[in-house]
Amino acid sequence: MNKVVIIGRLTKDPELKYTPGAGTAVTTVTLAVDRRYTKDQKKEADFIPVVIWGKSAESTAQYMRKGLLMGVSGRIQTRSYEAKEGGKRYVTEVVAEEIKFLQWGDKQSSGDDYGGYDDMVPVDDGDIPF
Repeated sequence: MNKVVIIGRLTKDPELKYTPGAGTAVTTVTLAVDRRYTKDQKKEADFIPVVIWGKSAESTAQYMRKGLLMGVSGRIQTRSYEAKEGGKRYVTEVVAEEIKFLQWGDKQSSGDDYGGYDDMVPVDDGDIPF
């Protein structure tokens, strides 16, 4: 069984892309998912990459923005690719099967809110080709 359900805040605005051959919509977002509080009550999060396909990708790009809360149900997938500078890169991500907008926004609004994670920076895994 491969099933994951997460709720988190977008770390940046989603970018909509289309596959070269079929023209299928795809959006990759990163969700900051809260961990339980530690003994010293420090707030921590995991940054989970999520890939969204089709109409859901288009809706995500249109209505979601940095800082908004989103729920995702899907599966974990791992893959590898050759990096531009050489070497093999490995990626683990959630492939969304169902999404839920828990907060709504539009592209005109400014989204500088990380939901309390001002001092946290998501890890950039480099350019991931589509």
